[in-house]
Amino acid sequence: MQERPRRLRRCQLSVPGSSEKMMQKAAGMGVDFVFLDLEDAVAPSEKRPARAKIVQALNTLDWGRTTRCVRINDLSTEYAYEDIIEVVEGARENLDMVMLPKAMSASDVQFVDKLLAMMEKKLGLKKRIGIDVLIEEVEAMMRVEEIAASTPRLECLIFGMGDYSASQGVSIRDIGGPSGYPGDIWSYQRHKLTIAARAHRIDAVDGPFADFREPEAFREECRRAMTLGMVGKWAIHPSQVEIAQATFSPAEADVARAREMIRAYDAALAQGLGAVQYDGKMIDIASVRIVKNLVDRADRIGM
Repeated sequence: MQERPRRLRRCQLSVPGSSEKMMQKAAGMGVDFVFLDLEDAVAPSEKRPARAKIVQALNTLDWGRTTRCVRINDLSTEYAYEDIIEVVEGARENLDMVMLPKAMSASDVQFVDKLLAMMEKKLGLKKRIGIDVLIEEVEAMMRVEEIAASTPRLECLIFGMGDYSASQGVSIRDIGGPSGYPGDIWSYQRHKLTIAARAHRIDAVDGPFADFREPEAFREECRRAMTLGMVGKWAIHPSQVEIAQATFSPAEADVARAREMIRAYDAALAQGLGAVQYDGKMIDIASVRIVKNLVDRADRIGM
């Protein structure tokens, strides 16, 4: 069984697959992860032409270290299977991920998995194309553990609070924005999705914040998601990219302190001790597990 790649997802930037100009700009931004959209950002009349534009962008632009993903249309539409076939056949190994929106059950993810497996075999691809899944319906949230366990090809669950709001009947003015509800209206959903993702060793990412003219509110939503264990957040506008990538990056001082804690604990273990005092506090295996998550994130970033 192939191991899942360890990808950075501090920011997942949404780019309309119908806009050659926007895709060209996105390729040069140094974003961790870009998904070229065939779904909500593309009008029905443009969906089929957008596939060719996406293939051209994947094959000709210099994406650097950016993970390249395509969000297909959902499986209830007439577009989904041809989205996969045309993009994979056209881009081949220049495509890293497929994003499945509105997944309702494990079988939805497994359909995409099987189709990708057949195409990889037919085309002789040397790497496995991953799957990211959007959880954006109440049925999907009820089955999120089943979805998280659906296939080893699955790498990430994303909370899509826009469609989810409609599905649950939540009254909000802006996607990801203030609701008037005391506290964090999305705390339960973020917790539930993140727990399911972590239990199956995959990533959890938070969805969009619509008002890109409110950078501090966006920063706060990033902070909330990160606190619960999510590894990144969507950006629907280039101005949100730097905020997301900075918020989901640990501070250099915290990384240095975490590495010192690990060294101190390892030295204690070598002496037969199960805990050690560090900076006026006792640290043990539980403390080290927490800081190892931080160091792992820093290593992936290259800090």
